[in-house]
Amino acid sequence: MEIKISPEAASWYKRELSLKAGDTIRLFPRYSSGGGLHPGFSLGIAGDRPVTAGAQTEQEGVLFFMEEQDLWYMDGHNLTITYSDAEDDIEYGYERPQEADSVKK
Repeated sequence: MEIKISPEAASWYKRELSLKAGDTIRLFPRYSSGGGLHPGFSLGIAGDRPVTAGAQTEQEGVLFFMEEQDLWYMDGHNLTITYSDAEDDIEYGYERPQEADSVKK
């Protein structure tokens, strides 16, 4: 499972949450009336430091991560976070990683 975040999305987080280089954002599943990958759950965010990060990436000097115990939410998918200029908001995308070629040369 990978987390990918566009520079524009990272800049949005920095602007909206007054983040600076060296800050961290934890992504975690939370119960909600909406739904992303799982009905009744969506991704929440918190300014926590990693304890046992299961996936992480850095963009614009900010570390974005999910704790190991929260990876169930991703159900084998990669997470892509992009910025929508039209909405001035971020969008979460989920996709299964491409299967590796059975024979690599």
